Amino acid sequence: MVIPVKTDTRDYDIILESGALAKVGSLLNLNRKVLVVTDDGVPAGYSETVEKACKEAVKVVIPQGEGSKNMDSFKALLSAMLGADFTRADCVVAVGGGVVGDLSAFAAACYMRGIEFYNIPTTLLSQVDSSVGGKAAVDFEGVKNIVGAFWQPSRVIIDPDTLKTLDERQINAGLCEAVKMAATCDGELFEFIEKSENLAADLPEIIRRALLIKRDVVEKDTREQGLRKVLNFGHTVGHAVESAEGGTLLHGECVGVGMLVMSEGEARERIEKVLEKYNLPTRINQTADELMPYIVHDKKGSSGGVTAVRVSEIGKFEFVKMTNGEIKELLVKNI
Repeated sequence: MVIPVKTDTRDYDIILESGALAKVGSLLNLNRKVLVVTDDGVPAGYSETVEKACKEAVKVVIPQGEGSKNMDSFKALLSAMLGADFTRADCVVAVGGGVVGDLSAFAAACYMRGIEFYNIPTTLLSQVDSSVGGKAAVDFEGVKNIVGAFWQPSRVIIDPDTLKTLDERQINAGLCEAVKMAATCDGELFEFIEKSENLAADLPEIIRRALLIKRDVVEKDTREQGLRKVLNFGHTVGHAVESAEGGTLLHGECVGVGMLVMSEGEARERIEKVLEKYNLPTRINQTADELMPYIVHDKKGSSGGVTAVRVSEIGKFEFVKMTNGEIKELLVKNI
């Protein structure tokens, strides 16, 4: 199916189709120089399929993991484009998960003040969330996504077949982003995930419904001035956990813990049961004192605190301005 996205800077389509990767030559304009970016954990055949469809491909393979989302990798992508004499008429294609997508989009946004970017997400987390919406960033000085830009893709290709090569932990961690959107915006989707008896068979429908939520939110608030902050549910604490853990937990796993901190009552109970059902952590090793320095420096913060997303009823949310002291109190109670 085709899901159109309309933003104040660029309109584009999300192509959601099993087998879409094999059709990439007809779905994207690759008749030019193309920087193909992937990581060494992505099956090589995925990026090779893209390379074969390009007029002239330059491929960069980064090490797998959050540790590669840094200024050195960013520089490597810029150097590859400069060395191959890329112009503004050329493009970047990301083939991989959220790290590859964020890094590639940021390089595309900065090279010659912006060249075209396509995203082919191959993890569940990136398919339901990070590949759509135009957030591009790298981590810096131990703080996640603190340096970046908004740079919308020209097209997103989502092929659910690429998920077949992921292990159960990666799938379950990616599912947390869909749980996040369902918990805040779609009680029926949450119940669908809650009651799923065959996750693999249900994933295409979960992806579709999560994308519709993400699309609707992004269209209303492209640059995260208001409504789009709902997509940060679980992330204020989750990013702090991820940074403090030093990469031992996956992004989605950290978001899951963060959702528990920012939910209450029946909603918290249901979220915790879903996390347990999919073997996701509900407790962490860090103390509130260890997490607070990361929260203070989080890009979502403002002077004196954070606009947090709180959920007390599945399918609904509220924005609450919280001081750093109030967030610390929640951490002490919930971790």
